[in-house]
Amino acid sequence: MQQNLLETPIEYLKGVGPNRGTLLRKELGIHKYSHLLNFFPNRYIDRTRYYKINELQNNIAEVQIIGKIINVKTVEFGKNQKRLVATFVDDTGQMELVWFQGHKWIRESLKLNEMCVIFGKCTSFGNVFNMAHPEIELMTEHEQSLRSAMQPVYPSTETLANRGISNRVINKMMQQLFLETQAKFTETLPDYLTAELKLIPKNAALFYIHFPKSAEALAKAQYRLKFEELFYIQLQLITKNLIRKHKIKGHPFTKVGAYFNDFYQNHLPFELTNAQKRVIKEIRIDMGSNAQMNRLLQGDVGSGKTIVALMSMLIALDNGFQACLMAPTEILANQHFNGLTELAKELNINIKLLTGSTKIVTRRIIHEELENGSLHILIGTHALLEDKVKFQNLGLAVIDEQHRFGVEQRSKLWKKNEIPPHVLVMTATPIPRTLAMSLYGDLDISVIDELPPGRKPIQTVHRFDSNRLKVWKFIRDEIALGRQIYIVYPLIEESKSMDFKDLMDGYESISRDFPLPQYAISILHGKMKPADKEAEMKRFHDGKTNIMVATTVIEVGVNIPNASVMIIESAERFGLSQLHQLRGRVGRGAEQSYCILMTSHKLSADSKTRMETMVGTNDGFEIAEVDLKLRGPGDLMGTQQSGVLNLQIADIVRDRDILILARNYALKILKDDAPMQNTENAILRATYIELTKKKNIWNYIS
Repeated sequence: MQQNLLETPIEYLKGVGPNRGTLLRKELGIHKYSHLLNFFPNRYIDRTRYYKINELQNNIAEVQIIGKIINVKTVEFGKNQKRLVATFVDDTGQMELVWFQGHKWIRESLKLNEMCVIFGKCTSFGNVFNMAHPEIELMTEHEQSLRSAMQPVYPSTETLANRGISNRVINKMMQQLFLETQAKFTETLPDYLTAELKLIPKNAALFYIHFPKSAEALAKAQYRLKFEELFYIQLQLITKNLIRKHKIKGHPFTKVGAYFNDFYQNHLPFELTNAQKRVIKEIRIDMGSNAQMNRLLQGDVGSGKTIVALMSMLIALDNGFQACLMAPTEILANQHFNGLTELAKELNINIKLLTGSTKIVTRRIIHEELENGSLHILIGTHALLEDKVKFQNLGLAVIDEQHRFGVEQRSKLWKKNEIPPHVLVMTATPIPRTLAMSLYGDLDISVIDELPPGRKPIQTVHRFDSNRLKVWKFIRDEIALGRQIYIVYPLIEESKSMDFKDLMDGYESISRDFPLPQYAISILHGKMKPADKEAEMKRFHDGKTNIMVATTVIEVGVNIPNASVMIIESAERFGLSQLHQLRGRVGRGAEQSYCILMTSHKLSADSKTRMETMVGTNDGFEIAEVDLKLRGPGDLMGTQQSGVLNLQIADIVRDRDILILARNYALKILKDDAPMQNTENAILRATYIELTKKKNIWNYIS
């Protein structure tokens, strides 16, 4: 019954009206009753204690005081600025209440000489305490309101505060909403689930989240609502995966034939690790079924994802299909092309590279060979998405570092065929399990969690700038042994000029300390033309230079087995995942490799944690977990805007255990009853349909 009432536009709630309605829509996205109901407090204040004026101290948290206002005046200060000041007294003394905005509206609403309760933060000037923009409630109202010991504080904006929509006003709207709806809301979880998990009913949870009578009631309400939110997201993700497997037919690659077997038996450059074997098996099973594969392959830097990608492509070729690999940058596409060409050189297959810099003549040949089927594997950048690029029959699309491609870009690849190709997404950015479950919950996930044999773990140390002479001596010793060195400077978008200066200053001082002809130095940065970058990379790759001074352009994918030392300057200016990616540029040969993190002595607590984590572990997943705790999910995936998940109450870092529990229950329920048609799942089905009508899963995921 409440469902219809909750659809009522917010301006119809008593005490809101059209003006406030417009503000609530614009500032908080509250369009109707249901939005207000699900607008949860972001913290709570203990309102059980009342202070006396003579007990006040500076910077005490928010306090409430009973007393009365005895006069109000406007005081001018500064140039053309005014403030409204009221004198407030109780039986122990007096203080001032101050407003800097909204004078007219506030002056009209103040009642003189009536007992009231004020609430806010106090500061003192001289011996007089004052409270800026206090909440004020007449004693008669205060005693009647649906007040709880734990006072909710709702998220707000400056505009709302200036327009008189204070926390107290929102609280009153909430009280009105509960009166009009009689606090009766539709239950959204089946009885067997609430009983098994000892969850309180939906009605009680919503009431106690807005009006908690105790800390215990609040905790129960939060747990129930967090579980529900995460559970329905997981239900949507898993259902989406099941529907896709059921609905989106894939090409069944039934045979593993000559290409694959010849490569596996005769041309493998090294023995596959158990993790690689396991992952290839998972991919073979996926591609052999009638459903389209959609798999995420996670593997730390250097774990051997490329060979897994090639062997997956060979299965496509064995079944008479073509394959493509799309990378986010030209450098990376080039490297994949060189790597795969080298691996497949004995196999008699046609592999081509298509990027923005590919010449028109070469493009024409590629387009022709793609359409007549004589081109087996195409590697490239966004250039693969152009309409002119038409495959005869694309069977497998491998996408590297997928978070750099938008959903729409990827869907262009799908449309190259009537039947969409199988999709393998690769990433060297280890994604913590909780984040992977939420972001990629609709993909099947494979993890390569061991490094190829013979790789020695990279030794990481943290050194301060004052140790630089010792570090330089170490570099000379390594170069004398025939090794190569990276020295990386930070690139922080806001001030490219400053960073460029850092890099050039660094380059000049390194050139002085490592002079020609004994030493040769390469330089690489984002302002260089692609051809110049290529040339510098080639000089370093061919061993013609000993030191590569660079910005983070070398972060992804460059493979120089002879480089054994990575020095990261101003390491405190990098995020953890970036430090880990940079470290992965060394340690690719059989020699012992080193990563040296150079910082100043001044380090924030977070920077210290980052340095300690890097020195303490080489495990990308462990590092990603620390990174997630430090930065939160939004920044981690590089989607600064709104956090990765638009959650109303849950937090996937802090509520990790609830998320895992919710996913396990969703999996179990869908395994037994995928369409949710059993009687006991009627509530689930109804809620699920309602939710997907209003909120596609991608509304949660930015």
